[in-house]
Amino acid sequence: MLPGFIEDPEEFVKELNLDPRIFQADLLILYTFHPDLTPEIVRMAGEAGVKAAIIPGGIGRAGSIGELERIAEKTGIHIEVDEICCTLEECGVPAIDQFARKLGRPELKVETKDGRISQVNVLRGSPCGATWHAAAGIVGKSVDEAASMTGLFCQQYPCRAVRGTPGGIHTSGDLHKDAMERALGRLTNLVLPAQSRPIKIEPGKRGRQD
Repeated sequence: MLPGFIEDPEEFVKELNLDPRIFQADLLILYTFHPDLTPEIVRMAGEAGVKAAIIPGGIGRAGSIGELERIAEKTGIHIEVDEICCTLEECGVPAIDQFARKLGRPELKVETKDGRISQVNVLRGSPCGATWHAAAGIVGKSVDEAASMTGLFCQQYPCRAVRGTPGGIHTSGDLHKDAMERALGRLTNLVLPAQSRPIKIEPGKRGRQD
């Protein structure tokens, strides 16, 4: 059990004895459970030459945005804070783009027959696996109900997104519904709630929310 407040994150992380090989990568994804630890691990990653970091779980897991901005400026690491990983898209940072081409905001290709979904191909899916779960469940459903059912199947998947509040799993469901509507050729205009919009922190710039 982690304490509510960690006074010396640097010392705390040292005692964790992290394998230094985790920093031998271009991209680091941090599922840290304490906001006092996240900036310290990002700092270590940046100093080790990691080019980008993705922090799922939103600001509650990321810690101080101001501190992350200072780390980005000092070490050159690009940081993205995502409440849910199915908002992730290509952003012009190669280390993130290579990941986001396959995992992130859901994108589907569908085939229909006699007014029903006959096949679903996942072009890009959420890292937790919900998109593939929804794709399997939607086959055989009518075209009229396909979008809403895709969102429902996503929400039934055991994703770790927050539940019971705006954003979180509800936004994930909306994103999957939107993906099915787009795959069916419908015009969409999904607006993400503020808490679900990614925060991007570029070296030398203030964090911005898309």
